Amino acid sequence: MARWWRGAVIYQIYPRSFLDTNGDGVGDLPGIIARLDYVASLGVDAIWISPFFKSPMADFGYDIADYRDVDPLFGTLDDFDRLLAKAHSLGIRVMIDQVLSHTSIEHAWFKESRESRDNAKADWYVWADAREDGTPPNNWLSIFGGVAWQWEPRRRQYFLHNFLASQPDLNFHNPAVREATLDNVKFWLDRGVDGLRLDAINFCFHDAQLRDNPPKPAELRTGRGFSPDNPYAFQYHHHNNTQPENLTFLEDLRALLDRYPDATTLGEISSEDSLATMAEYVNDQRLHMGYSFELLTDDRSAAYIRGTVEKLEAKMTAGWPCWAISNHDVQRAVTRWGGGAHSDDLAKQLVALVCSLRGSVCLYQGEELGLPEAEVPFESLQDPYGIAFWPNFKGRDGCRTPMPWNGDAQSGFSTGAPWLPVAQAHSERSVHEQEAQPDSVLNGVRHLLRWRKTHPALVLGDIRFLDAPEPVLAFVRSHDEEKLLAVYNLSASPVQWTPPQDLADMAALTDHGLLSGGIVDGVLQLPAHSVFYARLG
Repeated sequence: MARWWRGAVIYQIYPRSFLDTNGDGVGDLPGIIARLDYVASLGVDAIWISPFFKSPMADFGYDIADYRDVDPLFGTLDDFDRLLAKAHSLGIRVMIDQVLSHTSIEHAWFKESRESRDNAKADWYVWADAREDGTPPNNWLSIFGGVAWQWEPRRRQYFLHNFLASQPDLNFHNPAVREATLDNVKFWLDRGVDGLRLDAINFCFHDAQLRDNPPKPAELRTGRGFSPDNPYAFQYHHHNNTQPENLTFLEDLRALLDRYPDATTLGEISSEDSLATMAEYVNDQRLHMGYSFELLTDDRSAAYIRGTVEKLEAKMTAGWPCWAISNHDVQRAVTRWGGGAHSDDLAKQLVALVCSLRGSVCLYQGEELGLPEAEVPFESLQDPYGIAFWPNFKGRDGCRTPMPWNGDAQSGFSTGAPWLPVAQAHSERSVHEQEAQPDSVLNGVRHLLRWRKTHPALVLGDIRFLDAPEPVLAFVRSHDEEKLLAVYNLSASPVQWTPPQDLADMAALTDHGLLSGGIVDGVLQLPAHSVFYARLG
């Protein structure tokens, strides 16, 4: 069976912000086509395109009104077919987002379901009667804040929404829903896509008994975006997601994928114990790959990174992980992990680090430029999550601003007013500017990704961490006859580290194009934000 996805570098494209070709201020599929040569020049193996399906855009495409068509904002199905053909001609695989757990309120299924309690789609969504006092049926909360139930007067019932009130949850306990969902997936597989990134895949099923979630102690109310400012953090979410019935659905999904042996799945998993859920969801009968938000947090200590990877390695003995430190939902990594001080060496190091862990990799557009988080003023915010929680949480717009292609007024993104403002700090780090600088982050990432492909240990090898004091992260990757040492100084100050005696027989590798440390009298000297790779004897 083909396993191109093992160790692959997957480049995430957020189409709204990649390139606008018709001047409406929103990126589109023709814009992706126009820049595929650039993507190919990075040396990535695949692209993952965030949703481009028909949608009222309440959550910018993650609220789908038609799973089988392209929203006119982004283009047409013909445009997608051209994109697929162009990518394949360049040797790039194409993965698309599939948002299976919920739809838009504008989806035909929901429009029918909401009309009455006895129509053909009446049981396709999660409906429940009010309590005797008119309040929602239980205490479940929405990730975006507030109760997870919305009243529908036509049925005189509540419907469940784990996300926005305009994103009703499908009832996966209904076999017809599962069948229709798989048929929608098949539509894109038949069209030739190479993989599916499965959004919020552990949210497909809910507890059929609608039991209350238990409260969470104040000191445990942590996690990505779930600070004490968000009531979602006040509960253990034992009943509104990650139900055991989901495992059978994943096996049905895998059976469908197995009919397309070159295609793959990548599940986004966020649960009370995401690493344990990944281990349960990712194996030869369920998902091909999974990723969670453990490295999308503020903690970048060596101990945290090591502990996260080792915990997953111990739990997920039969599966394949995928790692990311940036995406469209979190503050950009050079800002989140850089303490506000920008450094090209840090930007390169972060890409090198995530590309050297065991597993596949997702790189987010602009990560190869070392883009910092953009400052978006309140009056320009588009993200409903950020608007609701301003100013304590500014939402996701700061990582979604337009891709800077050049230093023009709109950074070469659009001839019209962009949907989010172009960041001046991004224009100064544009593709055009960095193309001409041999030591730029862009050219450093290109060099690194080409170099990585020449070392099977970094693509497919096992991983073993070494004891090292903060801020040093050190591990060994091994595959067949190749064994490599990888060491990172995660701080902004020089440090020293003495490798274990059993690693004394090593040959430093310096052709990776990054700021490198070096061995002096058996002691490894590591400049700020540097890396050290060596071949072990």
